[in-house]
Amino acid sequence: MGGRFGNLITAMVTPFDSDGNVDFDEAQKLASWLLDNGSDGLVVAGSTGEASTLTDGEQRDLWRAVKDAVGDRTTIIGGTGSNDTAHAIHLTQAAEKDGLDAALVVTPYYNRPPQQGLLAHFRAVAECTSLPVILYDIPGRSVTKIEHSTIIELAQIGNVVAVKDAVGNAQGAARLVADTPEDFQVYCGNDGDTLPWLSVGAVGVIAVASHVVGPQMAEMIRLFTGGDPEGARKIHLDLMPVFDAMGITTNPIPVKSCMELLGHKVGGPRLPLIPANDAQRAQLKDVLTSAGVLK
Repeated sequence: MGGRFGNLITAMVTPFDSDGNVDFDEAQKLASWLLDNGSDGLVVAGSTGEASTLTDGEQRDLWRAVKDAVGDRTTIIGGTGSNDTAHAIHLTQAAEKDGLDAALVVTPYYNRPPQQGLLAHFRAVAECTSLPVILYDIPGRSVTKIEHSTIIELAQIGNVVAVKDAVGNAQGAARLVADTPEDFQVYCGNDGDTLPWLSVGAVGVIAVASHVVGPQMAEMIRLFTGGDPEGARKIHLDLMPVFDAMGITTNPIPVKSCMELLGHKVGGPRLPLIPANDAQRAQLKDVLTSAGVLK
């Protein structure tokens, strides 16, 4: 089954200029470049896009800028999650007003809500909008996992249509595919898990490494879905050093450094994140060179 929002979706970094302001022109250029290099869709102002340090105004201006640039070419998904349900509702309604195609809603972080709280939170967000809602389960950042039974219950809501699964448990992903409605889709949330997740029924990946190896990741998915798992496996194994490099320090520090090495003026991250240090930049440069991405 093809992904409702595409098979390779890039969680796009947010470019900042030398003063730390959002660089909307560069964001438009980057969005277009990503679509020319393997991406089927884009998540704008998600966690890779440093949404937690963007103001609501910056977030909406970024959505609009990207939509103006590439909205006729692709699916644009807004990162609208928050650990404050009222704020998540506000952002999701704003995303709908701004003409986005879907909302990616992360598990409320820091609060550590019980599962009944998660049900109430996601239900409230879904009921506030006609946009399709993608759940984002990433306990490594949010602390709290959306338990299997909770996702099953949420999948019964008409506009809760998918989950980005960054848990790292292939058996759990397989159970989600098996136990959710047929039209509910599972997207992989960790680049290095993409091929294993495809093998158990995921429809694609919401990725970070696709900033630098988008064509290769797109080809890997194409080969697997086209009946050539061995060809897909070869690409997967070749890309593992790149996937690993995206995690040498906190995302999006490595990918922003890689993009700068490749000539994209995305700038560094906002505090409390900091730019890659010299050792990390050297490691990333070696990985990109070995992968044939950086000449």
